[in-house]
Amino acid sequence: MTPYLNLSGQSNVIAYEVTEDAIHVLFKSGAQRNYLYNNVRPGADVVNNMKQLAQQGRGLNSYISRFVKKQLRA
Repeated sequence: MTPYLNLSGQSNVIAYEVTEDAIHVLFKSGAQRNYLYNNVRPGADVVNNMKQLAQQGRGLNSYISRFVKKQLRA
């Protein structure tokens, strides 16, 4: 896995791994610390946004909290 840069210093994300159709995210805390997001759920557009944020090292945790969690609960 690639360590998450965490440029804000406030992220719960510690590492990620990108594949062609998914992103695996490892969190510091939470009931479930390992999540696999793929092109089926939550969808390709969302996963592509997550990949970009992960590589930039900023905004991934916020994006997941604000947009992805809602889609996964539906």
